[in-house]
Amino acid sequence: MSDKKVTIPELQNKKSEGKKITMITAYDYVSGKIVDETGIDIVLVGDSLGMVVLGYKNTLRVTVDNIVYHTGAVRRAVKRALLIADMPFLSFTIGVKEALLNAGRMMQEGGAEAVKIEGGEEVCDVVEAMVKAKIPVMGHIGLTPQSIMQLGGYKVQGRENKEVEKLIKNAKALEKAGCFAIVIEVVPEEVGKKITESVNIPTIGIGAGRYCDGQVLVFHDVVGLYMGKTPKLAKKYVNGAEIFSDAVKKYIKEVEEGTFPSEENIYEQ
Repeated sequence: MSDKKVTIPELQNKKSEGKKITMITAYDYVSGKIVDETGIDIVLVGDSLGMVVLGYKNTLRVTVDNIVYHTGAVRRAVKRALLIADMPFLSFTIGVKEALLNAGRMMQEGGAEAVKIEGGEEVCDVVEAMVKAKIPVMGHIGLTPQSIMQLGGYKVQGRENKEVEKLIKNAKALEKAGCFAIVIEVVPEEVGKKITESVNIPTIGIGAGRYCDGQVLVFHDVVGLYMGKTPKLAKKYVNGAEIFSDAVKKYIKEVEEGTFPSEENIYEQ
């Protein structure tokens, strides 16, 4: 693993060279340090923290303050990967000025190196303003969790031809507006491939098949810490919740039996 800092131009080079880009979420110092030391390319402080960290049913209750706070914690751990902060619900859709101020907080206070926003053509004015203000932007199309009330839930997007055409149009518009990459979420594999081939910037898939330029998953899904049902788009590589639970049970047993603390855990006068 190289210790070289990951930059936006390097991600573009990876797409050009056909090398896959790796991305994962992190929400605190510990998870940030773990993933950064693995050699991951991008760390996202996602608004998914609302569900896996704060216990909400969806991402809509996540605030700018939440993202700034958690980004700051992750920033203190991440040295190598590119650190991106999610723009939460209503933080970029009520006006360009408000969007710039919120994104600025994520970079100045949180230490993010870029922001991610959901939407297509309708957010391109915001993207253009951010890029003009020297704020790098990652786009996000397909299933956009902040729009679940309009979408009617977490449903696969792009199954109809007109939807596919709109997704491709949105991807091209985001590229033209200045996005350096685009997340594509929950679309058929062939659609993910078509979108990827339609733009010159990297695409990062989550439930978008094998042909995107990279992949992103939620940390808690990868390590098996999320207590809910693992979605089809994710993969649990270890049952972390079970491992942690077993450790705590052993601790309880040793305290109750009087075997902890032992000789090696106490201080002499």
